[in-house]
Amino acid sequence: MSAHSHEIEEGLSFQPRFDASGLMTVVATDVATGDVLMVAHMNDEALRKTIATGEAWYFSRSRNALWRKGEISGQTQRVVEIRTDCDQDAVWIRVEQIGAACHTGRRSCFYRKVEAAGGGAKLVFADAEQLFDPSAVYKK
Repeated sequence: MSAHSHEIEEGLSFQPRFDASGLMTVVATDVATGDVLMVAHMNDEALRKTIATGEAWYFSRSRNALWRKGEISGQTQRVVEIRTDCDQDAVWIRVEQIGAACHTGRRSCFYRKVEAAGGGAKLVFADAEQLFDPSAVYKK
C-alpha cells in the first residue's frame, strides 16, 4: 500500500475524491430508522455547503445545478452525521428527514421492490404511500 493510499484509507484528513464529472455518490439514510431515503450526487460546492450549513445540498445531473434539499418542496434534510467510505469517493449522510425524501412525494426513493417473475423480474410497490402530491408542489 502506498503512503497516499494509507493516508486516504487510514488517516484522519478528509480528502474527498470526485469522479471525472466532478461528482461523488451520496447515500442518505434516516437517522431514526436507518432506512435508505435516497442516493444522489454532490460536487465540491454541495459537499462544502452541506458541511458548513448542516443542511443537505446536492448537485442535480439532469438540471446541471446545485440545489438545497427542500428548497422548492419544503421536504428538508438536517444532516446529523457525514461519513466517507474507505477510499473517500462516496459519502453517507444520516439525516433528520422532514416529510418526503423523494420527488415523487414518497418518504424514500426506494418504494418498489424487485421480485422474480417468470424467469425475469417485476416491480412491486412497498412503502409507497405518497406524503404529498408532486404536481401541486413542483409546478412547471
